[in-house]
Amino acid sequence: MALSDQIQLQVINQTAEALSSCERRRLFYLCENLDTDNSVACMKEMLKSKLISHERGFLFLETLMLQLRRFDILRKVFKTSKEEVEMSLTHVQVLPKFRVLMANINEDMTDEDLSSVKFLLSSTIPPENMEKAKSFLDVIIELEKLDIVSPERVDSVEGCLRDIGRVDLAKKVSAYKMSAITTEGNTYQQQQQRLRAPYPFSAPMISLHPARPAESLLVASGCIPVPLNREQNSQSHLDRYKFNTNPRGLCVIIDCVGSDGEMLEQTFRALHFNVALYKWLSVAETLTALRGILRQRENFEGDGFVCCIISRGCLTNLMGTDTCGTGLLLDNVRRLFTADSCPMLAGKPKLFFIQRYSAPEFVPVARIQHRDEDLETDGYDWLPRFDIIPTDADVFWSHCWTNGSQLEQGQHRSIYLKALTDALHKAQRRKTNLVDVHTEVNAVIFEHNSRNSGANYRIDLKHTLRKDLYLQ
Repeated sequence: MALSDQIQLQVINQTAEALSSCERRRLFYLCENLDTDNSVACMKEMLKSKLISHERGFLFLETLMLQLRRFDILRKVFKTSKEEVEMSLTHVQVLPKFRVLMANINEDMTDEDLSSVKFLLSSTIPPENMEKAKSFLDVIIELEKLDIVSPERVDSVEGCLRDIGRVDLAKKVSAYKMSAITTEGNTYQQQQQRLRAPYPFSAPMISLHPARPAESLLVASGCIPVPLNREQNSQSHLDRYKFNTNPRGLCVIIDCVGSDGEMLEQTFRALHFNVALYKWLSVAETLTALRGILRQRENFEGDGFVCCIISRGCLTNLMGTDTCGTGLLLDNVRRLFTADSCPMLAGKPKLFFIQRYSAPEFVPVARIQHRDEDLETDGYDWLPRFDIIPTDADVFWSHCWTNGSQLEQGQHRSIYLKALTDALHKAQRRKTNLVDVHTEVNAVIFEHNSRNSGANYRIDLKHTLRKDLYLQ
């Protein structure tokens, strides 16, 4: 639907100004924005971004109005009807099911129900945050921030609803879990059980401080499974990923600060990857680069995929070379390369190494986030035969961050990336498992932090590898 910029702006302004504060709060949540500023100005910025960046921009906005039951706005502003929008959504999923479910439950909750929920969770959510919670969505947002609730983890919500006597709402959550069936026919529960790592990607972050050795921290946190047998000679090859194509696969490197990109390029070329190095990219240019990668089928014909990103950022967003703007949600970069979005990578290890330089002064002015639905992907006309592989399996996620002021130093080099490249070179000679490679990186970071308290590095490591991976 092609409209002039003036008409688009008029539609956005009329929509935002017609919504109540509670309705704006719901829309921000549905659009995966957990910020507390739900002003009309921020709503206009978000709607404008969705209209521009979403593949089905107007349908996305119309679906939001349908979800709010604001049929008057559909009729007066969008010149369409409830029935026409519902017809357009017959074969399209526009809004995330998890957030639609939580928003619908919010509408069905009474004030008494909310009071009961807040009482049950009074020891979980900090008192000052609980006091500010005026709706069930506010409570869910706090639980998401604490990493207790996510689209893959809703058991606590179901249990809470049962405890307050809202069995009807608990059944809706149960139905959501049962409907979360992967393309391989695995139920929600079966998918979680088949992941080699005992936690989803919403697991707590690992912060490396000089308080205790890196190895003991990893074991104590429970975030790295400890192998029962590390003797490679006796290990079955069935427990290893196939990793011997030439090239091994694509390694894409996005260096937005002009530091260490070439070092990573040399390392992964030595590991027999095709390497694509992009430097000094803005957020928009990063999205363009990712779209280009996804469109080229030959990029995923190898046995694996690697993505390295070096960028300034705030919280979970990357800023690229931008000094302001919305940023790019890191988790959405990962989701682009799961089996759902990229079927050719199903069953293959997908490795992510992120070096983020904290830049708290750059706050997203529109307070919105890109989602993977915002990134255009090309589908494939065939279905891969991986009967027992969860779509979000086979991911290794290593995210390190440090103070952005270090970039002001001349000839700066990331301690994390230097330790990583050194460990990978050693692993190639020794045939070391990737998890053990990261343990070596942790040790270097720990030693650095113990000597440089003002320039600490912290690491968040999570993975859902089902087998051992040897980069050789």
